[in-house]
Amino acid sequence: MKSYLKQYIDGAWVESDGGTRHAVIDPSTEQPVSEITLGSAADVDKAVAAARKAFDSYSQISVADRVALLERIIEEYKLRMPDLAAATSEEMGAPIGFATAAQVPAGLGHFIGTLAALKAFSFEEKVGKARVVHEPLGVVAMITPWNWPLNQICAKVAPALAVGDTMVLKPSEEAPGCAVILAEILDKAGVPAGVFNLVNGDGPGVGAALSRHKDVDMVSFTGSTRAGIAVAQAAAVTVKRVHQELGGKAPNVVLEGADLAAVLPPTIHGVLANSGQSCIAPTRLLVHTSQVADATQVVKSIFEATTVDAASVMGAHIGPVVNKAQFDKIQGLIQSAIDEGATLVTGGTGRPDGRNAGYFIKPTLLADVTPEMRIYREETFGPVATITSYSDGEQAIQMANDTEYGLSATISGDPAAAAKVAPRLRAGMVTINGWASGGGAPFGGYKQSGNGREGGKYGLADFMEVKAIIGEPA
Repeated sequence: MKSYLKQYIDGAWVESDGGTRHAVIDPSTEQPVSEITLGSAADVDKAVAAARKAFDSYSQISVADRVALLERIIEEYKLRMPDLAAATSEEMGAPIGFATAAQVPAGLGHFIGTLAALKAFSFEEKVGKARVVHEPLGVVAMITPWNWPLNQICAKVAPALAVGDTMVLKPSEEAPGCAVILAEILDKAGVPAGVFNLVNGDGPGVGAALSRHKDVDMVSFTGSTRAGIAVAQAAAVTVKRVHQELGGKAPNVVLEGADLAAVLPPTIHGVLANSGQSCIAPTRLLVHTSQVADATQVVKSIFEATTVDAASVMGAHIGPVVNKAQFDKIQGLIQSAIDEGATLVTGGTGRPDGRNAGYFIKPTLLADVTPEMRIYREETFGPVATITSYSDGEQAIQMANDTEYGLSATISGDPAAAAKVAPRLRAGMVTINGWASGGGAPFGGYKQSGNGREGGKYGLADFMEVKAIIGEPA
């Protein structure tokens, strides 16, 4: 079992001040795979103080120096990709092939994309008589989830480093190993002491302490809407900036007359990839009444061809969900849909055949789902899709928008027709015949899916302050 018992503060690995040990469970086996120390408020104070001190100098280094630093980080990251993949796979259950091909490269992509954005970014402009400048924001607290751990960590760390901020990261206690390795990468690349700090911990402990800390200038949080509300409430006392990417319940609007065999597989992949543990998974299929039967058969065949296996096994299967709480939640939502009148097409409750341990979910398709059902409304976060019928295009748009979330939406069908629908969908990202985000594009939500944006130049801007300087000599 791997031990990550120290915190990374002010450029050194140090013992926790009053923290407690925590076992990280392999979701494939339900056995401990690593251990960390859940940090304390005292650890947070030390990390924030280190970041505050480092800000004075780091915020003043040149763009050229920050470009060079990102370039060194990228090279060090590439050297540690096998280690990052192994930690991600063991701790959160991504199959090792998927961790290697998708999870780890997603984090690298943020550093590469941020580097390109930094080289092209205009840090000042003339507006009337004012010179408007973008400046480093200060100390940023980063609270990240377990589902795409490196993706969400790097989406915050990369732009913060690029613009001159300093930071304290609290990764998820469900998948901390890759964050520890990233700290080693940053240290090896020469990130100055105090610029990046890592305090492992849980939300009620370290997360809450960071959110309310008077010397933190911004909290960047990715996680559930429930937890995001708690972060915002704690941060409000000091009126710090709060940047949030929260939950989702993405629709997949299947346009009338779509070639189902052609357009559904790429979008249905988004429900199955990462065992459905993606906030942009297009799980709510909205299908015209004339094609419901055919769409059901297409999706059923895809789900029944999807195999489930342990994360350590190489292959194109899906792995377990992250923990027992998630497993129980998904089981409960599937059962609630059946109880409320949905038709179980394939999958269902219980583990897949032959599994008596591990948090494995059967790929599950439910038809005849109506907007009144829990599973239509609540984020499932598992390999579960629902089919709901609509009678005309206007109803499809209304149903797609009938959610408290607005992170993403998908349209399956003729791209020209889809392009006319896309502007009417209330979501921060709309994908056509696909489900993943694009490099450099802004990523973030409408409504209760959050505020602020990550990615490319948009991510840089969100980690900076804007100042107007008026009256300078010509």
